[in-house]
Amino acid sequence: MRILAPIAALVAGGIIGAGFGLVQEAARRRNQRMQEAGKLNNVWTVMPGAGVRVFYFLIALVLIQIGCPLLFSGAAKWWVSTGVAAGYGGILFFKIMQRRMQRS
Repeated sequence: MRILAPIAALVAGGIIGAGFGLVQEAARRRNQRMQEAGKLNNVWTVMPGAGVRVFYFLIALVLIQIGCPLLFSGAAKWWVSTGVAAGYGGILFFKIMQRRMQRS
């Protein structure tokens, strides 16, 4: 049982982080299409909705920080934060690698 809590915490955090990474990537693709279509006229329209996405991400992190001590005890609660960072970072890493492969 002592091993299951950190694994569950890591997986839960990874799912949350990857989810936000995918949302951010979808927004980036949408903005790229808008830029190619010439619909981005000024600096303020470069990332429409970015503030809302960041707000939701911060709310989710606050809920995680409040909920994790209730769901996970000891060091397992820190594995959730590690999972969030790994999930979000994993999405970014794969996109960077994909761009490098396209360039070469």
